[in-house]
Amino acid sequence: MTGKEKIPVTPAVRMLREHGVAFTPHFYRYSEKVRGAEAAGLLGIPPHAMVKTIVLEDDQHRPLIVLQHIDREISTRELARMLGVRSAQPCDPERVTRLTGYQVGGCSPFGTRQALPVYAEATVMELPEMYINGGKRGFLVRIRPADLERVLHPERVSVAIGHRAPGGA
Repeated sequence: MTGKEKIPVTPAVRMLREHGVAFTPHFYRYSEKVRGAEAAGLLGIPPHAMVKTIVLEDDQHRPLIVLQHIDREISTRELARMLGVRSAQPCDPERVTRLTGYQVGGCSPFGTRQALPVYAEATVMELPEMYINGGKRGFLVRIRPADLERVLHPERVSVAIGHRAPGGA
C-alpha cells in the first residue's frame, strides 16, 4: 500500500470489521491480463497463499462458493460428486454480480448480497495466512484461515487439480 490508497469500504470490509477480523490490505493494478499468479508476483506473495473465490451452480442452478488456491483448478466433476449432484459449473458473470454484489475478478466470499454456501479447499484452511479478495478488483486482504473459518464456516472439500499456468485467476 503506497499511502495514497485508502481501504475501500466494501461489503466484505464491513463484514470483516463487524466480526473483528484483523486484516492487512494489499493493492495491485487489476487488468484482465494481470491476474492470479502474476498478481501474486507483483505483490511478492506466494501464489499458493492467494485464494480465489469462484461462484458456481449445481445442475439445479443452486449457487455456491468454492475457495481455491489460485495455482489450482477446481474439479467440477469431483465437486458434483461430493455435493451429490449431477454437475457443477461456474456461474456466468452477470449472475455472479446479482448473487454477490461483486464483479468477477473482485469477488469476495465476505459480505455477499445473498448468503451462499461456502466450500473451501482443505489445504487453503491449513495455510498460516491467506490473501483473498476484499470485494474490489485489485484489492486483497491478508487474513488468517481461522478467521475465515470463524466467520464463514466453510465446508472443507478436496477438489483441487493440478497447477495453473501463470496468469490464471
